[in-house]
Parts: sequence; C-alpha cells; structure tokens
Amino acid sequence: MSLPRRILFGALALALLGAGLGFVFQSQLATAMYERRVERQMSLDRIGDLPDGLHIAFCGTGSPLPDPSRAPSCAVVIAGDRLFVVDSGAGSVSNLLLMGIPAGEIEAVLLTHFHSDHIGGLGDLALQRWIGTGHTEPLPVMGPPGVETVVAGFNQAYSLDATYRTGHHGEVIAPPSGFGMVAEPFNIAGYDQTAPTKLLENGGLTIWAVAVDHAPVSPSVAYRFDYQGRSLVMSGDLVAEASPGFQALAAGADLLVVEALQPRLLDFINDGARARGNDRLDTIMTDIRDYHTTPEQAAVAASTAQAQALVLNHIVPAVPSRSLNAAFLGDAAGAFSGPIRIAEDGLVVSLPAGDDTVSFQSWR
Repeated sequence: MSLPRRILFGALALALLGAGLGFVFQSQLATAMYERRVERQMSLDRIGDLPDGLHIAFCGTGSPLPDPSRAPSCAVVIAGDRLFVVDSGAGSVSNLLLMGIPAGEIEAVLLTHFHSDHIGGLGDLALQRWIGTGHTEPLPVMGPPGVETVVAGFNQAYSLDATYRTGHHGEVIAPPSGFGMVAEPFNIAGYDQTAPTKLLENGGLTIWAVAVDHAPVSPSVAYRFDYQGRSLVMSGDLVAEASPGFQALAAGADLLVVEALQPRLLDFINDGARARGNDRLDTIMTDIRDYHTTPEQAAVAASTAQAQALVLNHIVPAVPSRSLNAAFLGDAAGAFSGPIRIAEDGLVVSLPAGDDTVSFQSWR
C-alpha cells in the first residue's frame, strides 16, 4: 500500500474511532443531564416555598379553541398548606404535575359548570391524587346540582382502569377504596340573586359560591376564597354585566380572575370563515359572544369591586404570543387602573398574609 493510501486509511480509522467516542460521550452527557433534571424535578417543594397566604396557580388558561400554549380551564387555589382545584380541563393535569404541585395533597375539586373544557381532566386528576399518596377515600368534587352525573360518568369510565392500577402496584399503593371521586352537590340561588352560599369555613379559610349568568348553561357559579385577611374571586364562564351575584361576591377582593373573550379578534376568524364558505365556524364564533365577558367588561367589574389586581383567564381566541397581548386587552386599561395580566399556563399569583401586596411568578 502506498504511503498516501496508508495515510488516507489511517485518517479514516481515526475519524471512525472519534465518531464512536463522540457517540459514547454524547450518551454519557445526555444521561447525566437527564439525571440532574429528574433530581431537580423530584426536589421541588413549590408549596413549602410559598409564604403563608392565598395563592392561585394556573394549570389551564385556554378554552375549547385550539391553543398550543394553553390547556383548557384549571387552577389550583392554595390557602396556607391546603390545595383546592377549580375546574379540570383536558391536559391540565400534566401542567399541574410539571409545575411541581403535589396531586396527592389536593383536598377537593370545585367545578364552576359542566362544559367539557372545564371537566375533561377530572378522571386523570382523580387518578393522580389517588396514587399520589395512596388515598383511601375518593376525591371530593363540589359543584352545583348536576355534579353527581358528571362524577358518576367518570367513575364508570375509569372503573376498569382502577382494577389495573391496583393489580399493577398492590393495595398499599392503590387501595381500592380510594379510587375515583365522590360528588358533593350544593344548592345555589338563581343568578339574579346576590346572596352567596357558604361552602366551607374552617382553619381560617372560607369558600363562597354564587350563581352567574352563562345561559343557556345553568347552573354556573363563581367562587370566592378568603384566608388570613386576603381574598380572591374566580369567575368561571359568565356574562359579568348580567350577574349581580358575581359583582357582590367580588366586592373588596384583592384579586379578581375573570374569563375573557375579545370580539375584535374573533372578527378576523369570522371573516376568514365566511371567505372560505365555512358557515358552521362562522355561526359558532358569532354565538359564543353572547355568553362570555370581554376584557373591557372584566376591567369594569374589577374597578367596581375595587380589586387590587385583575387576571384574565379562559382566553378566547388563542393569543399565541405576548406581543399580541395589547390586541387582546383592547381598552381594558382605560377601565381599571390596577395591574392586568393575561393568564398563561404556569402563572402563579400570590397574596401573602399580613400585607396587601400582589405578586406574579411563573412555575414553568
């Protein structure tokens, strides 16, 4: 073999050896990175790191409309060391877990109403809570009349899966008595009434509910949480201007969380649907304007309530970039002088006990 050819084959052999070593190094590096990522996730203590007070963590801030950055409705209200979930849209449970919120410590779920985008994740949530700490009692699900039907349906749908989980892991990890959910319905006055219903009062925490106008959906409710001198109100879906009970419930709240639909942005979807002859989509995008609240109307409600801060939730239509937030907000800032935030999955709003501050952070 001539010298140049030997050099050529030698260089090729070294290159192949280097490539092999490169793959080994990449594998080792990737494994080490994965190990560190798992350790970081496992060591998270989000709840323990929070100051005493009232907090809300958003694990779903979208709607039924496609939104790659938002799951449908879900929020976790944290009062001291107690956890309550308000609504559970499909896909929101993954966000909840990725945010480091311990599903096994959830005390109860509160449903605002029974639209699919507010209940689609209930089965997964109950499963995670059950397995999370080996609960021996089902997850309580509170809601207006009709919650019994919703809970019964999910329990039946997941009944076979429950036997598999116990079969996989045994009765210590998955005790059969802890499977599923138990409905806890409460009575509520009509949405033309202002008197709220007290659902819970213990450990310094009080939870109230009041009916709101989300016709033709009925009943539909909003919730208020009071703890250690701090308060937050979460609307669910509603027409704020036609819901006097909601306006009364919101009075003096530190934080108001209101669903929001921006008609100006929907106009573009309507125009596109009509241009393509999609009458069905055009009709739907027109119909939904009648039973939701605009950002401007939410701002008026926050101003009337003298709230300290407003968070817009259940965003319709999707806002895929923060650079578009101003288009969604419209004229809301002109109606409310306090901070206004458009909710994103992972947003956490804190109301520490002992002062009147409102702070924002992300757990994503």
